[in-house]
Amino acid sequence: MGEVLFGLAMILIQLGVRQLTASQATKNILTVMAILSVLPTANVASPLLAAWKYKTPSESFFRRVSAYGEKCPLLYDLILTSKEAVMPVDAAAVHPTGVYLYCTSRKVDKKKAEKFFNEIFSAHRLDPHVHMIQEEKAFFQRLDSLKPIGEYEDDGSVDYTLELLKQLSM
Repeated sequence: MGEVLFGLAMILIQLGVRQLTASQATKNILTVMAILSVLPTANVASPLLAAWKYKTPSESFFRRVSAYGEKCPLLYDLILTSKEAVMPVDAAAVHPTGVYLYCTSRKVDKKKAEKFFNEIFSAHRLDPHVHMIQEEKAFFQRLDSLKPIGEYEDDGSVDYTLELLKQLSM
Protein backbone atom coordinates (compact mmCIF):
# COMPACT_ATOMS: atom_id res chain seq x y z
CA MET A 1 0.00 0.00 0.00
CA GLY A 2 2.88 2.34 0.83
CA GLU A 3 4.40 1.82 -2.63
CA VAL A 4 1.11 2.80 -4.28
CA LEU A 5 0.82 5.95 -2.17
CA PHE A 6 4.46 6.83 -2.91
CA GLY A 7 3.88 6.35 -6.65
CA LEU A 8 0.73 8.46 -6.54
CA ALA A 9 2.54 11.20 -4.61
CA MET A 10 5.39 11.24 -7.15
CA ILE A 11 2.95 11.55 -10.06
CA LEU A 12 1.12 14.42 -8.38
CA ILE A 13 4.38 16.19 -7.48
CA GLN A 14 5.62 15.92 -11.07
CA LEU A 15 2.36 17.32 -12.41
CA GLY A 16 2.36 20.06 -9.76
CA VAL A 17 5.93 21.12 -10.55
CA ARG A 18 4.95 21.13 -14.24
CA GLN A 19 2.42 23.86 -13.50
CA LEU A 20 5.05 25.99 -11.74
CA THR A 21 7.61 26.06 -14.54
CA ALA A 22 7.58 28.42 -17.50
CA SER A 23 9.85 26.42 -19.80
CA GLN A 24 7.95 24.31 -22.34
CA ALA A 25 10.83 21.79 -22.54
CA THR A 26 10.74 21.29 -18.76
CA LYS A 27 6.94 20.91 -18.86
CA ASN A 28 7.29 18.23 -21.56
CA ILE A 29 9.94 16.34 -19.55
CA LEU A 30 7.81 16.46 -16.37
CA THR A 31 4.75 15.26 -18.32
CA VAL A 32 6.69 12.31 -19.73
CA MET A 33 8.08 11.52 -16.26
CA ALA A 34 4.56 11.53 -14.78
CA ILE A 35 3.28 9.26 -17.55
CA LEU A 36 6.18 6.85 -17.06
CA SER A 37 5.53 6.83 -13.29
CA VAL A 38 1.97 5.64 -13.87
CA LEU A 39 3.03 2.22 -15.22
CA PRO A 40 4.98 0.92 -12.20
CA THR A 41 2.41 2.40 -9.83
CA ALA A 42 -0.40 0.63 -11.68
CA ASN A 43 1.54 -2.65 -11.61
CA VAL A 44 1.83 -2.40 -7.83
CA ALA A 45 -1.78 -1.27 -7.37
CA SER A 46 -3.47 -3.90 -9.56
CA PRO A 47 -3.07 -6.84 -7.12
CA LEU A 48 -4.38 -4.64 -4.31
CA LEU A 49 -7.46 -3.78 -6.33
CA ALA A 50 -8.03 -7.43 -7.27
CA ALA A 51 -7.74 -8.51 -3.63
CA TRP A 52 -9.88 -5.69 -2.25
CA LYS A 53 -13.16 -7.60 -2.39
CA TYR A 54 -11.87 -10.69 -0.56
CA LYS A 55 -12.05 -10.74 3.20
CA THR A 56 -9.44 -12.15 5.54
CA PRO A 57 -10.77 -15.22 7.39
CA SER A 58 -11.93 -14.77 10.96
CA GLU A 59 -9.59 -15.15 13.90
CA SER A 60 -11.57 -18.17 15.12
CA PHE A 61 -11.00 -19.87 11.74
CA PHE A 62 -7.28 -19.07 11.99
CA ARG A 63 -7.07 -20.55 15.49
CA ARG A 64 -8.95 -23.66 14.41
CA VAL A 65 -6.70 -24.24 11.39
CA SER A 66 -3.47 -23.42 13.23
CA ALA A 67 -4.10 -26.39 15.53
CA TYR A 68 -3.22 -28.59 12.54
CA GLY A 69 0.19 -26.94 12.17
CA GLU A 70 1.74 -29.91 13.98
CA LYS A 71 0.58 -32.24 11.20
CA CYS A 72 1.77 -30.17 8.24
CA PRO A 73 2.80 -26.67 7.15
CA LEU A 74 -0.06 -24.25 6.57
CA LEU A 75 -0.46 -21.07 4.57
CA TYR A 76 -3.23 -18.57 5.19
CA ASP A 77 -5.14 -15.94 3.26
CA LEU A 78 -3.71 -16.50 -0.22
CA ILE A 79 -5.09 -15.12 -3.45
CA LEU A 80 -4.06 -17.45 -6.24
CA THR A 81 -4.67 -16.54 -9.87
CA SER A 82 -4.95 -18.37 -13.15
CA LYS A 83 -5.89 -17.02 -16.56
CA GLU A 84 -9.50 -17.93 -15.86
CA ALA A 85 -10.03 -17.22 -12.18
CA VAL A 86 -9.01 -15.40 -9.04
CA MET A 87 -9.12 -17.89 -6.18
CA PRO A 88 -9.21 -16.69 -2.57
CA VAL A 89 -7.70 -19.49 -0.49
CA ASP A 90 -8.37 -19.07 3.22
CA ALA A 91 -5.99 -21.89 4.14
CA ALA A 92 -3.65 -24.25 2.33
CA ALA A 93 -2.34 -27.43 3.94
CA VAL A 94 0.83 -28.74 2.32
CA HIS A 95 1.34 -32.41 3.10
CA PRO A 96 3.35 -35.22 1.46
CA THR A 97 0.04 -36.76 0.35
CA GLY A 98 -1.08 -33.60 -1.42
CA VAL A 99 -1.99 -29.94 -1.20
CA TYR A 100 -5.40 -29.12 0.23
CA LEU A 101 -6.73 -25.66 -0.60
CA TYR A 102 -9.78 -24.27 1.17
CA CYS A 103 -11.44 -21.80 -1.20
CA THR A 104 -14.62 -20.04 -0.09
CA SER A 105 -15.54 -18.58 -3.47
CA ARG A 106 -18.43 -20.38 -5.14
CA LYS A 107 -17.48 -18.73 -8.46
CA VAL A 108 -14.33 -20.85 -8.70
CA ASP A 109 -14.73 -23.97 -10.85
CA LYS A 110 -13.18 -26.63 -8.65
CA LYS A 111 -12.27 -29.00 -11.51
CA LYS A 112 -10.61 -26.28 -13.61
CA ALA A 113 -8.71 -24.97 -10.60
CA GLU A 114 -7.42 -28.42 -9.69
CA LYS A 115 -6.41 -29.05 -13.31
CA PHE A 116 -4.57 -25.70 -13.42
CA PHE A 117 -2.65 -26.33 -10.18
CA ASN A 118 -1.84 -29.93 -11.08
CA GLU A 119 -0.39 -28.74 -14.42
CA ILE A 120 1.67 -26.07 -12.64
CA PHE A 121 2.91 -28.61 -10.10
CA SER A 122 3.81 -31.10 -12.85
CA ALA A 123 5.72 -28.37 -14.69
CA HIS A 124 7.71 -27.77 -11.49
CA ARG A 125 8.39 -31.52 -11.11
CA LEU A 126 6.10 -31.91 -8.11
CA ASP A 127 3.48 -34.60 -7.62
CA PRO A 128 0.21 -33.25 -9.01
CA HIS A 129 -2.01 -33.92 -6.00
CA VAL A 130 -3.75 -30.58 -5.46
CA HIS A 131 -7.28 -30.65 -4.09
CA MET A 132 -9.60 -27.64 -3.94
CA ILE A 133 -12.13 -27.93 -1.11
CA GLN A 134 -14.99 -25.45 -0.95
CA GLU A 135 -16.83 -26.66 2.16
CA GLU A 136 -15.36 -25.87 5.57
CA LYS A 137 -16.56 -29.12 7.11
CA ALA A 138 -14.95 -31.19 4.35
CA PHE A 139 -11.69 -29.23 4.69
CA PHE A 140 -11.46 -29.91 8.42
CA GLN A 141 -12.39 -33.57 7.90
CA ARG A 142 -9.49 -33.82 5.45
CA LEU A 143 -7.13 -32.16 7.92
CA ASP A 144 -8.29 -34.58 10.64
CA SER A 145 -7.46 -37.55 8.41
CA LEU A 146 -3.85 -36.47 7.75
CA LYS A 147 -1.02 -38.20 9.57
CA PRO A 148 1.75 -36.02 10.99
CA ILE A 149 4.32 -35.00 8.39
CA GLY A 150 7.09 -36.56 10.51
CA GLU A 151 5.83 -40.02 9.56
CA TYR A 152 6.85 -39.41 5.93
CA GLU A 153 10.28 -39.27 4.33
CA ASP A 154 11.39 -35.69 3.73
CA ASP A 155 12.38 -35.28 0.08
CA GLY A 156 12.18 -31.48 0.14
CA SER A 157 9.00 -31.33 -1.92
CA VAL A 158 6.91 -29.86 0.92
CA ASP A 159 9.21 -26.85 1.28
CA TYR A 160 9.38 -26.43 -2.50
CA THR A 161 5.57 -26.61 -2.68
CA LEU A 162 5.24 -23.93 0.01
CA GLU A 163 7.54 -21.61 -1.94
CA LEU A 164 5.65 -22.27 -5.18
CA LEU A 165 2.31 -21.41 -3.57
CA LYS A 166 3.77 -18.21 -2.14
CA GLN A 167 5.05 -17.26 -5.59
CA LEU A 168 1.66 -17.95 -7.17
CA SER A 169 -0.10 -15.80 -4.58
CA MET A 170 -0.62 -12.09 -5.01
